[in-house]
Amino acid sequence: MPQIKNKITDIFFDLDHTLWDFDKNSALTFDIIFKKNNVDLDLERFSEIYKPINLKYWKLYRDEKVSKSKLRYGRLKETFDALKIKVEDRVINQLSIDYINYLTEYNYVFEGTIEILEYLKPKYKLHIITNGFKEVQQTKLEKSNIAHYFSTVTSSEAVGVKKPNPKVFNHALKIANITKENGIMIGDNYEADILGALNIGLDAICYNYHNVILEKEIKEIKHLLDLKKYL
Repeated sequence: MPQIKNKITDIFFDLDHTLWDFDKNSALTFDIIFKKNNVDLDLERFSEIYKPINLKYWKLYRDEKVSKSKLRYGRLKETFDALKIKVEDRVINQLSIDYINYLTEYNYVFEGTIEILEYLKPKYKLHIITNGFKEVQQTKLEKSNIAHYFSTVTSSEAVGVKKPNPKVFNHALKIANITKENGIMIGDNYEADILGALNIGLDAICYNYHNVILEKEIKEIKHLLDLKKYL
């Protein structure tokens, strides 16, 4: 198993899909807003089509190829089109607004989140680096009762660029007041979190619950509590 440096003092976590159970919370949110807007569909089928489309739009957003508003509208429009369901633009726009407004009504975190944060907190300073929209990320942290574990929160939106851009990681290191040699990044997205960190010399561990094939030199875990093997 690849080892980590013993100089680690600070740990940087991604939020969505790493600590905060985005897929579960998102599905529950869609259930609310579809009922509110009288959109009748099979939620399971919708989620199946929506998830890869949403990931595609987030990659476009990271690459500065779509705006926030285009992401919010486009991922819904493309999903409805794929399902051959006619939904008026007016309703799609309202759904995109309601989705953000209701998203933090549910705040499930992954199994092991509280236990691993309790384990790490006495030994390290903990931080968040997120590509999520700044207006909802702090609310997610607070409503899921994990905000108090973290010394700093870096929102890529506030920095002006998104992970994997080096500026995001360098900003996070700066406000944490440490050098890259003393930090490590933990996240689920290979491109944004892992390569983004490694490219500036920041160590990284992939929370690989997606079960993607990684190069053997990449540190990975399948459950958050497996971090105890490294840290």
